[in-house]
Amino acid sequence: MDFDPFKYPINKLNRIEPEKGKVLVSEPFMVDQYFKRSVVYLTEHNEEGTVGFMMNKSLDVQINEVLVDFPKIDAPVYLGGPVQPQNLFYLHTKGNLLTDSIKVEEGVYWNGNFEQLKEAIKQKLITKKDIRFFLGYSGWDAEQLKDELRENSWFVRSVPHKRLFSKPEDLWKLILKDSGSRISPMADFPEDPQLN
Repeated sequence: MDFDPFKYPINKLNRIEPEKGKVLVSEPFMVDQYFKRSVVYLTEHNEEGTVGFMMNKSLDVQINEVLVDFPKIDAPVYLGGPVQPQNLFYLHTKGNLLTDSIKVEEGVYWNGNFEQLKEAIKQKLITKKDIRFFLGYSGWDAEQLKDELRENSWFVRSVPHKRLFSKPEDLWKLILKDSGSRISPMADFPEDPQLN
């Protein structure tokens, strides 16, 4: 059976509303260089707008190359998005160790006390499997994301947080493959629709 991507518009396949703790998965042929084949974890979604971090866009740099006087941890830095790319953010699973952490969902926290973070890393209470560092974030104003969803730019999915912190290079494809028979074939689409 051949799959016709135009027979099933993405907005008809999206049955999940965007909210904190969900992910946006870009459609297979998105041309935007920032968001092409990206997975954006939503940390904030309300009437004022949406904030999230790209979970699968690793930069070719380690956190210890970005920060001086930071404890040694073998953790890459990711491109969180095009907004404030000079600022560092982090998602982690250790909200009980860092005061001022913002709970996104059960088991996932955003930022927190930076001095406590450094101490927890020194004591090996936080390892690279517990944290992901980002430069910049992805942001949408109140209507912008709604418009992009209507334009079929994104799928909204629920993904276990353990998967979000796993292999970033395969994340986009893995999420689509787990998204049911109408969406999963899109994981194998070429980046150029002319080659399909």
